[in-house]
Amino acid sequence: MARRTVVVMPGDGIGKVVAPEALRVLEAAGFEADWIEADIGWDLWIREGNPLPDRTVELIDRHKVALFGAITSKPKDAAARELAPELRDKGLVYYSPIVGLRQRFDLDVSIRPCITFPGNPLNFIRRGPGGTVEEPRVNAVVFRQNTEGLYGGVEWTNPPDQVWDALNTHPKFKAFREVPREDLAVSTRILTRAKCRRIIEEGFAYADRHGYTNVTVCEKPNVIRETSGMMLAEAHKVHERFPHIQLWDTNIDAQMMWLTKNPEDYGVVVASNMFGDIISDGFAGLVGGLGFAASANIGRDVGIFEPTHGSAPKYAELEPSIVNPIAMVLSAVLMLEWLGEAACAERIRTAVAAVVAEGRVRTYDMLKLRGGAQAIAQGAATTSQMTDAIIEKL
Repeated sequence: MARRTVVVMPGDGIGKVVAPEALRVLEAAGFEADWIEADIGWDLWIREGNPLPDRTVELIDRHKVALFGAITSKPKDAAARELAPELRDKGLVYYSPIVGLRQRFDLDVSIRPCITFPGNPLNFIRRGPGGTVEEPRVNAVVFRQNTEGLYGGVEWTNPPDQVWDALNTHPKFKAFREVPREDLAVSTRILTRAKCRRIIEEGFAYADRHGYTNVTVCEKPNVIRETSGMMLAEAHKVHERFPHIQLWDTNIDAQMMWLTKNPEDYGVVVASNMFGDIISDGFAGLVGGLGFAASANIGRDVGIFEPTHGSAPKYAELEPSIVNPIAMVLSAVLMLEWLGEAACAERIRTAVAAVVAEGRVRTYDMLKLRGGAQAIAQGAATTSQMTDAIIEKL
């Protein structure tokens, strides 16, 4: 196993708690790396007016792989109010640093596995025939287009003349022409054929490698005809190269209903940015919630790996910490797979599965307790105790 350099960005809140726990597991599993901690997040915004400083971008550009903890993001007005006094009224605008990283390094492929761990008390259950209780095994992997769509950042309040004039050329804009411009906000949903094709190709290739029998394109082409229509059209073209894998297409609204009807039927799911965000959180809710939700942001030569949970600042200062580190550990597993360290990745995933199945060590979310210091007195494991249990299984 070659020694590597990994940029570690704990970020905000509980990111600073769970990132070191993932490093402990990686080292216990025998993964040798030099860890370089990098600045990112809300404190940087307040002090410097930039939550993603150039020095961090340069480190990632040099080393090509990073682990990321969590980030705090707030609406525009709240962000402006929290700036250091000397930075206010200088035209600084907060922009999510993780979204910035995705666009800066063209991390256009997001992979979000949502897979059941047997024995997890948070797993989805449903009523079966005759009043029986069923626990379907969910084994879905969401491929989310990560850089375009509604998260592309092309938007305006009080659109300028050029934008207003362009909008007025579309007949559907007639309903908005009498709205005062200062009362109009416009966000675009831009998809490109090349990026649609790439995310679909990656989804089909993953399904082929891992034995999935179907790929579902989850969009809304019956209403969002141009953009979702392009995604679906490209899926049909790519499908010709993988005739042994079924191509399904679903509308995002109906899909969210079907999640609790037959989630075990779905394999690889491909979606554009916002819909991928929605469907991956929906599937994550069936396999344990955000404490088990890991993700990869992958470009042509850079990979950044993160849990999908937020910074949860109300838990960040608890001592000892009670948050579940498994999502961060599983994000590190995705990093190992991307680096070609499949055996090490499988050892860690197997250890996590063994801890969950045994049920001796469970964090507050797994015990369905309210978060807070009292959870430990009620039997919840601390963050470090969960990490210790995973390391013991290694």
